[in-house]
Amino acid sequence: MKAHTRETQATMTPNKALQYLKEGNQRFQGNLKANRNLLEQVNDTSEGQFPFATILSCIDSRVSAELVFDQGLGDIFSIRIAGNFVNEDILGSMEFACKLAGTKLLVVLGHTSCGAIKGACDHARLGNLTALINKIEPAVEAVTEPSDENLRNSKNLEFVDKVAEKNVHLTMGNIRKKSPVLTEMEELGEIKVVGAMYDVSNGEVVFYE
Repeated sequence: MKAHTRETQATMTPNKALQYLKEGNQRFQGNLKANRNLLEQVNDTSEGQFPFATILSCIDSRVSAELVFDQGLGDIFSIRIAGNFVNEDILGSMEFACKLAGTKLLVVLGHTSCGAIKGACDHARLGNLTALINKIEPAVEAVTEPSDENLRNSKNLEFVDKVAEKNVHLTMGNIRKKSPVLTEMEELGEIKVVGAMYDVSNGEVVFYE
C-alpha cells in the first residue's frame, strides 16, 4: 500500500476517510495488516505529507492510532495526551491539520480502562498532573449514575468507562465551541468530527457518529 499523495488526499471525503479507519480497525482485529513497505513510504513522503485524518487519542501505550487503525507513514496526524482532551495548543494543531494540511476527518478517540479517567474519578492530585486531571473532571461530574459516592471511583470499571465516553463527547463539544475554524469547516461539510472508543480487551473501535 502506497503513502497518500496530494491526488489521493484530494479525492478523499469525510465519509470515505471514516470508512478507511473502520476498515483498518477490522484488519487490526483480524491481524491482517495491509501490505506496506514502510521504508518506501519514508521515501515517498520525504518531500511532503498528505494525511486524510487527524486523531486525538490518549498517551496509553495500548492505543497507538497508527496501529489500531492499521495506517502507515503519512496517513494520519496523531495527537496524543493523557485523557484525550483539548486545549489551545491542541486546537491549534487540529486547525493546522484540517485547514492547512487537508485532513478530512477529526476523531476523538477514548478508550476503556483509561488511567487518566481513573485519576479523574479518584480526584487524584500530583504535581502537574493535578491541572491535567482538572480538565477531565467535568466528565466525571456529568455522569450522574451511580449516585452512591462509594461507587464513583476507579474501582468501578463500568463507571470509569461511562466517564471515558462522556469525556469524548465533551471534548467534541469543546472543539466545536472553541474553534470557529473547525466548526465552520464541519458546517460546510469539509470535515467530519466524530467520537470513538477503543476497547483494550479486544482491539475494537466503536464510533459515535
